[in-house]
Amino acid sequence: NWNSDLPQAHTEDFHALYKSIPFLICLRKDCVYGLFFDNTFHSYLNLGKESEEYFCYGADDGNLDYYILGGETMAEVIKNYTYLTGRTPLPQLWTLGYHQSRWGYTSAKDIMEIAEKYRKLQIPCDVIHLDIDYMDGYRVFTTNSETFPDFPGLIRELGDMGVKAVTIIDPGVKVDPNYQVYRQGLKEDYFCKTPEQLVYVNEVWPGDSVYPDFGAPRVRRWWAGLQRFLTEKGVSGVWNDMNEPASFRGPLPDNVLMTDEDRVATHGEMHNVYGHNMSRAAFEGWKEATGQRPFVITR
Repeated sequence: NWNSDLPQAHTEDFHALYKSIPFLICLRKDCVYGLFFDNTFHSYLNLGKESEEYFCYGADDGNLDYYILGGETMAEVIKNYTYLTGRTPLPQLWTLGYHQSRWGYTSAKDIMEIAEKYRKLQIPCDVIHLDIDYMDGYRVFTTNSETFPDFPGLIRELGDMGVKAVTIIDPGVKVDPNYQVYRQGLKEDYFCKTPEQLVYVNEVWPGDSVYPDFGAPRVRRWWAGLQRFLTEKGVSGVWNDMNEPASFRGPLPDNVLMTDEDRVATHGEMHNVYGHNMSRAAFEGWKEATGQRPFVITR
């Protein structure tokens, strides 16, 4: 269990995925039960390879906290697990339709051609997702004025066709003193730091980038407020990406300083919940800005 942004195909024997959910269900001839391992550090399971008599849990740090979840059926086990961890709210109806998403739409023209082709072929399509090319140099909460010259107009035009727009957002904030999001985050001390109390810098799509400390409630409130940049332009939902967190110049060191609500923590402890906390911020931001049930997905 260690969130990993790896380019290989995610096949059955792949050992590292984007997201870590340390929950398993054991179905036996005479019973069914669930095991939830409540530990955010790098952890691992040995499911009978060492011995058929037992399972092994291990973690690099933290407590060995796990829950045994009972039930007469697999559905009951899942019901008890979601009672513990939380359940998905009722989604808006449009979110249950067909979503068109891929990397490679580089302009408003590309987006409209996709929407118009679906309508021409009478193939139902409720949503089109916009990947990172809609941004200005991959800066989050910006739009590219050259390739998307009238971004709100594009969203309205799609809406007139019955198509919602969902935009991607990455956590990496470009190091750029002329960029408002970076300046504000730096001024308010919102970014993760090195043990020497320097803002930690790695590389993502924008180049040199810094990482919001989403474990801190005040940082989540800030990020939630930034979502209005999208909601005010008519965007209907948000797709949180690259939040393992991804980094192009090697992984973030385990000792990078992060926050766990009201206490200082490390990347080693918070890595596996970094994307979760980013999604919490997005959810609250969309709920407050729109008054509607948010559509938030996360890698």
